[in-house]
Amino acid sequence: MNSTTGKSDRLLQIYSRLVNGEILSKKEMADQFHITERSIQRDVEALRCFFQEQGLSQDVILDRKSGGYRLQREEKPLLNNGEILTVCKILLESRSMKKEEMFPILEKLTASCVPPKSRAAVDSLISNEKFHYIEPHHGKSIIPGLWDIAQAVQNHYVMEIEYERMKSPNLVKRTIEPVGILFSEYYFYLAAFLSDGERERVFGSVDEFYPTIYRIDRIKSFKVMDKHFNVPYKDRFEEGEFRKRVQFMYGGKLKRIRFKYTGMSIEAILDRLPTAKVIKDDEKEKIVEAEVYGDGVDMWLRTQGDNVKLIQKGM
Repeated sequence: MNSTTGKSDRLLQIYSRLVNGEILSKKEMADQFHITERSIQRDVEALRCFFQEQGLSQDVILDRKSGGYRLQREEKPLLNNGEILTVCKILLESRSMKKEEMFPILEKLTASCVPPKSRAAVDSLISNEKFHYIEPHHGKSIIPGLWDIAQAVQNHYVMEIEYERMKSPNLVKRTIEPVGILFSEYYFYLAAFLSDGERERVFGSVDEFYPTIYRIDRIKSFKVMDKHFNVPYKDRFEEGEFRKRVQFMYGGKLKRIRFKYTGMSIEAILDRLPTAKVIKDDEKEKIVEAEVYGDGVDMWLRTQGDNVKLIQKGM
């Protein structure tokens, strides 16, 4: 065995033992490989240089307390039991995907994030919900096209879509400028602006400039065009800000509503309408004002019965 081969084999053996958590004594290694302690020190330096060149977050350190070299790795923080259980519960409650898509995600989350000794406990806590999991009725796979759509959003590519509507005509073609992906109550949605020509054809005017909402499972087909659309920074779409102002994913013009609330929990109102502000508060009633897009808020207001009375709607 020549010296180069011998050193390579020796480095692999040293690294393998370090990875397995062993503490390696310089003298013992020198005796094992029939070389000097100085050569062992050079081997350790070679490993350190390799880690640094490869950008690996690990190092070989001399642990004087333990009496030898050991491998020190930067520990990546894992989700603890409570955190992973919370994420799994939210995913299951969303009922947003078929079992074939949902369950592998849950398994990968618990496998990669939960400490092995705690994995069985987390699996047990979600097993009943997995057993009784009800898939969305559309039965469509969501994940395959979601990333392509997200890339079109991020890179400002125009898209052509075939969309299945609930009203006639059921299948329509649209040329859109996608600006955001949203999730609400079981479904993923795409927020997009119609192109100038489409706005005039659909709305009768190019001045009707507000995002339309498309349920992603109803997009029968789509094509990402090799064509960019411009978004001035001041006009950029912000999913978080839009999400605060849209109810039941009904698009439309931005408007301001004002209503009286006489119910028990104003917190539930403020959570449902994140832009809401209490502008008058007394013992019997509260006056609330909020910014919303479209008419979806009307559906929610009707569910509140006598607890809510609309005072004003408009800008």
